[in-house]
Amino acid sequence: MAGLNSSTERHKEDGRAQGEAEALLETRTQELRQAGEDFRAMSTALSVRVAELEAERSLTLHLARTDALTGLLNRGAFTSALIERMEDAQEAGERVALFVVDLDRFKHLNDTLGHHAGDLLLNEIGARLRAQARPGDLVARLGGDEFALISAHADIAVRADQITAALAQPYWIYGRTVAPSASMGVAVFPDDADDATDLQRFADMALYRAKASGGRRASIFDNELREASNRRSNLETDLRRAIPAGEIVPWYQPVVNAQDSRIVGVEVLSRWNHPEQGLLLPGTFVPLAEELGLIGQMDATVFAAACQRAAPWVAEGLIDTISCNVSPRELLDPSFSRNLIRRLRATDLPATALTVEITETFLVDDLDLARRHIERLAACGIRVALDDFGTGYSNLRALMQLPIHTVKLDQSLIGDVGREPRVSKLVRAMLNAARSLDIRIVAEGVEDEAQALFLRAAGCDRLQGFLFARPMPAEAVEVRLRESAAATGPLPAVAPARLRRAG
Repeated sequence: MAGLNSSTERHKEDGRAQGEAEALLETRTQELRQAGEDFRAMSTALSVRVAELEAERSLTLHLARTDALTGLLNRGAFTSALIERMEDAQEAGERVALFVVDLDRFKHLNDTLGHHAGDLLLNEIGARLRAQARPGDLVARLGGDEFALISAHADIAVRADQITAALAQPYWIYGRTVAPSASMGVAVFPDDADDATDLQRFADMALYRAKASGGRRASIFDNELREASNRRSNLETDLRRAIPAGEIVPWYQPVVNAQDSRIVGVEVLSRWNHPEQGLLLPGTFVPLAEELGLIGQMDATVFAAACQRAAPWVAEGLIDTISCNVSPRELLDPSFSRNLIRRLRATDLPATALTVEITETFLVDDLDLARRHIERLAACGIRVALDDFGTGYSNLRALMQLPIHTVKLDQSLIGDVGREPRVSKLVRAMLNAARSLDIRIVAEGVEDEAQALFLRAAGCDRLQGFLFARPMPAEAVEVRLRESAAATGPLPAVAPARLRRAG
């Protein structure tokens, strides 16, 4: 009996254990089902998020490569695409043409109709270029009103004319008919260049030639432009060597007293004694020096040599001032005036004998910076002249507010004085305004006696131009100074205010 009970109990216990195992298995099964469902939901959510991130990435890449206004490729994407196209063309033995487009007189449209009208035109030009594109072509907006098209098709001259004509079709903005036009430059790989940088540079050179020829046309890079490029490259190399070698030297153009034509000052002008090409004028090398960032170094070298050479002339009473031009780029340097004063300290020229010529445009660009420079120079006794006065930015308020000693009437005004009544009235009014502020007036570009007679009668203080003397080297101008002084006597001694020499 006891054995039977024991067997029954074991059977019950086994039943309970099996039930518990089955319940546990069911629980685990439910948990696994739920985990599977959670995993599937998580996987779906992850897939959605991955898709969202991919969409965001694609949008970001698109925006990074696209011009926001026109929807075309931007400059960065264009450069990468050009390199890729050139690499593909090299492998396939094909050609790639680069068309660079720049609108003519776009600034005039912005000024007259406003920037929104300008944006509308840029959008239209982008659409027209896209319409002109053939399969496989790429169109980009490089910035501003400059566009580009990359094509592998061969009929380059025909396509250039077609695109130029398409861009010149009338366009209506705000109910007004606008007649857009564009200039185009074209260069071809591998005919003209074998890398993207040179290809763009050569297309730009062709573009500049089209602009210089009046615009509204296309120009294709050729041997003439290649020779010009080689000359420029050689000139760049020569200029980098010439400045420290002392080949850029000061020349001097006399400035005379308006009443008796006695030489009273000189303006310093740069000349390049090129060992192979001879004497080069500033127009040949000054823009290049500015572009290469060498203008400050060049001006400093010429300034130091000019001041030191002119110091004895001032001391002897042969002249009372020398005038030095300043590059607009230098004027935008906050340390310009301090640097100039430091350079002057290293010479024997009195501060009161130096006149620094600045342009009117600088006053418009940054009047506050101009004020700091002018006041710092004036505090040391250095005089400041406003050059090119009357060229369109004349600012009488600046003359009243700033310690400007001299204004130089631009030669574009002088040509018609005494002949054109309106010009004569304008010049006389400008002379009266400057004289009322006790500002000295110098007229530059005087080439005949009729101009000199008018300017003398109108009250101009000093005259400068080919009528009296052309620019000349130091030795020649010193002879002229001594001849002038011998005829009229020495000038009054310059006040001995001299900056202490460094050292």
